[in-house]
Amino acid sequence: MAIRAIATRPWVIMEVCGGQTHSIVRFGLDELLPPGVTLVHGPGCPVCVTPVELLDRAIAVASRREVIFCSFGDMLRVPGSRDDLAGVKAAGGDVRVVYSPMDALTLARANPERQVVFFAVGFETTAPATAMAAFQARREGRSNFSLLVSHVLVPPAMETILASPSCRVNGFLAAGHVCTIMGTGEYAPIAEKYRVPIVVTGFEPIDILQGIHMCVTQLELGRARVENQYARSVRDRGNELAVRMVREVFRVVARPWRGIGRIDESGLAFREEFAEFDAERKFDVADVVAEEATECVSGLILQGLKKPPECPAFGSRCTPETPLGATMVSSEGACAAYYRYRRMGPWPTTSS
Repeated sequence: MAIRAIATRPWVIMEVCGGQTHSIVRFGLDELLPPGVTLVHGPGCPVCVTPVELLDRAIAVASRREVIFCSFGDMLRVPGSRDDLAGVKAAGGDVRVVYSPMDALTLARANPERQVVFFAVGFETTAPATAMAAFQARREGRSNFSLLVSHVLVPPAMETILASPSCRVNGFLAAGHVCTIMGTGEYAPIAEKYRVPIVVTGFEPIDILQGIHMCVTQLELGRARVENQYARSVRDRGNELAVRMVREVFRVVARPWRGIGRIDESGLAFREEFAEFDAERKFDVADVVAEEATECVSGLILQGLKKPPECPAFGSRCTPETPLGATMVSSEGACAAYYRYRRMGPWPTTSS
């Protein structure tokens, strides 16, 4: 294997995207690597990093009788401090699974007597669709439509990981779909500042292995720059029309990340011109706060400091049916990947 031929030292590489994590675990790509090359899993699952307090705000809004609450399906089982959206639905709340914010806007048009709220969760990848829904709702004067926004940005999270005294990451596989929207420009300053290679990578097994090879090649040569393995989809400047739409509707703000904490300039919030579509303001839930469960170690998993089987609750007290944290529920969560594909072990650990 080409990676074995060039790897002469131990290296730790973090794949940022949860979709990449699932491919790695499903196809055993980490088990194909030479012993010195270790993959750790990053915070690239937007469902997983949505803070408990925002789940509690969503639950408070969804519980109101006048509301049709719309969400992507993998948010329904993510635990808040006491309940989840599936519990609200079971208790009679009008919680509906949709595939885009435009689906929610269509519901608002069809139900003018109800308030329709969309739970906008995601990285830069899904932010343009949220922005377009708000833009279209303002154009229509749609007063019964709003969005509970939890969009977060990847580069500040990568910087937070690299700045931590416990960081052991030597290089990154960056999320190809994020860069399809935003381009690669924001990664160059990170690579230069922290002296780490960043390889924008796709999601197929061959993409990931090639990305690892490119990253290890840089590490062995002492280089630290941004490379684009996913050139068939990613351009340096990204999708400029989508970026323009996001910047017109949103401003950059600090955001709390579940398991990690508050990260400056890591989230999106409505500009004042679009404040009428901010569900937090409309339903007065911005002051709802909550503490994270202490038993769940997802924060350490999202920072690449532990792997799911190293959690004492993994597969016993924490399963997809009884999750302690979002990483066991989300379709991109690392714990869900290990539970689905490696429950019988053996598992590689961060000490390998």
